[in-house]
Amino acid sequence: MIDGDDELYGLMAEFSSPEAVIGAAKRAREEGYCELDAYTPFPIEALAEALGHHHSKLPLIVLLGGLLGAVAGFGLQYWTSVIDYPLNVGGRPFNSWPAFIVPTFECTILGASLAAVFGMFFVNGLPMPYHPVFNVPRFAQASRDHYFLVIKAKDGKFDRKATRAFLESLGPGEVADVEH
Repeated sequence: MIDGDDELYGLMAEFSSPEAVIGAAKRAREEGYCELDAYTPFPIEALAEALGHHHSKLPLIVLLGGLLGAVAGFGLQYWTSVIDYPLNVGGRPFNSWPAFIVPTFECTILGASLAAVFGMFFVNGLPMPYHPVFNVPRFAQASRDHYFLVIKAKDGKFDRKATRAFLESLGPGEVADVEH
């Protein structure tokens, strides 16, 4: 941030159509802005690509949760059947792994599901009861029929005047300061 204004979160441009905000996001990326965010009343797949969002870490978190669930499920059954309370039933071995398959699978699903839920919260930074964009009065329209593009002040290329001039050149309805 060149201006040194610690109270500024960024600049927000308001657009009236999905195509306009997608085009604005593409232009902002072409100009070299990296710290972008967009707010729309419904998901727009092309907007994520235009903003430069890449793959999430969530699939890895879910995989690790599933593996941890499988190891924990199998380990619990092994510990119970072999170490803590071994019973010789019909001459079968204590570590009768075929009998452990179904509970291990269920623990895998449970671990992956819990990892998906809590990983989603972590990756998305939730819960977030407050966000600086809530300070912009026009932002209430984001849940109805308006589309917003924010260039954050922490962007390396951000300069308050130059960035405002750039956003205004994109033809938005309004450009507003977003204060912390």
